[in-house]
Order: sequence, then structure tokens, then C-alpha cells
Amino acid sequence: MTALPPVVDAVTWRRELDALRVREKAATRELDAIAAQRRRLPMVELPEYTLEGEDGPVRLADVFAGRSQLIVYNHMWFPGKRWQCPGCTGWTAQFTRTGFLEPYDARFVIVTQGPIGEALAYKRRVGNAMEWYSTANSPFGADMGAPPDAGFAVNVFLRDGDTVYRTWHTDGRGTEQLGHLHGLIDVLPWGRQEEWQDSPSGWPQHGTYDEGTPSQLIGALYGDPEA
Repeated sequence: MTALPPVVDAVTWRRELDALRVREKAATRELDAIAAQRRRLPMVELPEYTLEGEDGPVRLADVFAGRSQLIVYNHMWFPGKRWQCPGCTGWTAQFTRTGFLEPYDARFVIVTQGPIGEALAYKRRVGNAMEWYSTANSPFGADMGAPPDAGFAVNVFLRDGDTVYRTWHTDGRGTEQLGHLHGLIDVLPWGRQEEWQDSPSGWPQHGTYDEGTPSQLIGALYGDPEA
């Protein structure tokens, strides 16, 4: 039988929750301080890049679609695979409505090393709602920390006219704070159930990345199996 949290009376539960809340609020204030430091980061001017979109070649400056700020998720891509990285597929599946960024003069898109035709077919196959671009014929992906056959990343850019600047980058677990997926799982009693986590004895645990939602299931839930 799977272990369960201890059962206590409501007063004890509230006391323990209040003690945890002190640490949670401290973490929130630290994240605010980190965000303030991020807003003060310098930036680097980029050369002109040309990507491939659904309608053909497009300059990076035009991927902004008239906006001043751009978030790019570099989606892992492995040639010849029908189902791509489940982590990337699941993480990007969170974002079904990004119009809320428009009042902030910003846009959020996916860029992948896969050829644009294959990338768009995969988008349909898994029911992804974001706009995809290909960097298969450009060094953009590798230059932004996501080379072919390896790596995923988030990059943020600022546009001034036709000049584009790189302002921020993260990868690995740094992407977690940008979505709701991990936040929701982390408040569950058993958490992510991964072996690296500090959990009480008897909690269900498995190897890192051994579980989670596979790309095939995302496709079955949201996508077009004929794509």
C-alpha cells in the first residue's frame, strides 16, 4: 500500500501550514528580487536571422509580428522520429491561449530544428496551439542554445525597429517557472514522484523522466492522428 501523509486535527494542520507559508512567502519575495534583477540585465545585439514559417522564409524581426517583445521556446527535434521529445511536447501543450500577451506588446512562439513541413505536421499531430517556425536552414537554434539533435531552451528578445536584441535565456529546469504544469504537480501530496525529490519514506517514486505524459497520449487527447 502506498504511504499516506499523517492524519492530524485541524488545529495542528493549520499550525503546520502557517509554518510552511512563512517559507513560501520568503520564496515569493526572492522570486520578485530575481525578476527585478532580470529587468536590469544588459542585452546583446543579434545579426539578422531568417527562419522558415508556414508561409515561407521570415526574418527574425518579422516573427515579432509588429510587437516589441518576443519569447521563443526552442523545441527539441530528432530527425525521423514520429513522436518528438515528450518533455517539450507536454510543456508546450500548456499554452493554448497566448493572446493575453498582446497588451504587453509581446508574442510567444515555438522554433524547432525540424524542417518546417515536418514541424507543422507534428504541431497538428499533437494538437499544439502555438505558432511554429523552423531553424533547420539557419544557425539561429544553435546560437540560442538549442543545437540540432540536442537541447531545448527559452530565449527572450527585444526589437527596436529592425534590430533584435537577446535579453534573457534559460534551459533545463529554468523553464519550469514559466508554465503551470510543474507548479500544479508540485502541490499534489505525492508531488512529481521522481527519485531525486526529498520525499517521506514509502512515497511513490520513479526514475526522472520515466513517467509523465508521453507524446503519443498528448496526440491522442488533442491532436490529429492522420497528420
